[in-house]
Amino acid sequence: MANQDLLRIVDGIARDKNIDRELVYTDIEQAIASALRKQFNTEDSSEFGVTLDRHSGDISVTRQGVTIPLAAMGRIAAQTAKQVMIQLIRKDEQGSIYDEFKDRVGTIVTGTVARFEGPRMIVSLGRIEAEMPRTDQIPGEQHQVGERIQALVTEVRDGAAGVKVTLSRTHPELVRKLFEREVPEVGERTIEMKALAREPGHRTKIAVSSIDSKVDAVGACVGIRGSRIKNIVEELGGEKIDIVRWNESSQILISNALKPAEVAEVALCFELGRATVVVNDDQLSLAIGKRGQNVRLAAQLTGWDIDILTPPEFRNGVKRLEQVMLTVPGVVKEMVDKAVALGLIDVRDIEEVGAEPLVAELTMEPALAQAVLVRCSAEAKIVAVEQEAKKAAEASAKARGVTTVAPAAIREAASAEVDVQASPLPGSLEASGGAPETTTHAIKTGAGRDELSLEEQAIKGLETEAAPPQGGATSEEDETAALAEGRVRPPKSQS
Repeated sequence: MANQDLLRIVDGIARDKNIDRELVYTDIEQAIASALRKQFNTEDSSEFGVTLDRHSGDISVTRQGVTIPLAAMGRIAAQTAKQVMIQLIRKDEQGSIYDEFKDRVGTIVTGTVARFEGPRMIVSLGRIEAEMPRTDQIPGEQHQVGERIQALVTEVRDGAAGVKVTLSRTHPELVRKLFEREVPEVGERTIEMKALAREPGHRTKIAVSSIDSKVDAVGACVGIRGSRIKNIVEELGGEKIDIVRWNESSQILISNALKPAEVAEVALCFELGRATVVVNDDQLSLAIGKRGQNVRLAAQLTGWDIDILTPPEFRNGVKRLEQVMLTVPGVVKEMVDKAVALGLIDVRDIEEVGAEPLVAELTMEPALAQAVLVRCSAEAKIVAVEQEAKKAAEASAKARGVTTVAPAAIREAASAEVDVQASPLPGSLEASGGAPETTTHAIKTGAGRDELSLEEQAIKGLETEAAPPQGGATSEEDETAALAEGRVRPPKSQS
């Protein structure tokens, strides 16, 4: 081989594999030296010296300082040098790939679907094939071999088997990066994405704010006639995106996050990290959303657990709390008002926070706070039994085709499960004309995307049994309204 041909080969390898040319020269020298040591059966790394001239391409070999001809290398040694050279160049290539992708974690890459290995999608990124686990693929989204897709690099690992790159299309950061690319104001940080909550394939909520009073954060993200957000929605396979205005006030932010529902009132309980939101009856289904999706995403976006109540439910809860607390000697109306102002609007809230906040915030004596806690805990158990009885009575009524349930039937069912004589309240509320009912529509921050609570499952089953097939698809609003009618907050355990 002409020496100039060797130099051209080195240049081609360095360019194609994105390796430094000097590394290729070094690999050739090390491979020849390794083959010579094996041929002469020596392990002394200093016995042979190999030098490749970077300008002429000449290779000189020395043994213990004495120059020997390269032709001294036999055929077997030449094959050994070739294999060692391939291994060294491959190792350098893996190092180059790792250096390239390790800094691209958290960025979007474009690749081609190469094949599927079980549930995993293998995506070709040119020099390397990345994998996308099933959990990182958008539910319901179908891809074909040869299709170009965009994904977020979530992990890059350099292992013995080579460099492993993991991609995701479900990560919330993918939406953020798409906005940075499509909306210049976001990329330039004029508009800041304060919070983001996502249920891949279904809906995303984003809270944005602008550092420039002349720039409308929401309008800039949407674009003229929705041109900017349309591109992002198409890239995510039609996933709905809600953009809300950020506010430092948690009450205003929660109201914005629950859009399109109109919120009447928001009460915050910092002790529980819970926000009680009051909405009118006609806004209840909108606030909750299909299968609780709207309120669940709002909870993730704001960082608050959110309870949705109608005005009658809110008033009944406060009324019952007031009646129970005032039965404790030493409790005055002012203390009740302070408790409500702290967001404690239910006897179960008192049971959950314990006695310490009553002492610290309501200036109660420890003994009085403990007495209030005992009374509220006892009443909370009664509330839980009543609500279970109410659900059982409604289930029985639906099975018989009855649309309304008499309060007497609920009290009768509840009396079978609770010993009224054991109640610490003389002339207990549930025994005298029926206790005020408090139904709470609650969604916690960490709820799963498609999971139904026990109450929702029960209602779904009852609707299937009681209602004859209609032959048509149920609208999202009807389904959400049906779900909202039976959602009951589970009893709380004592803190």
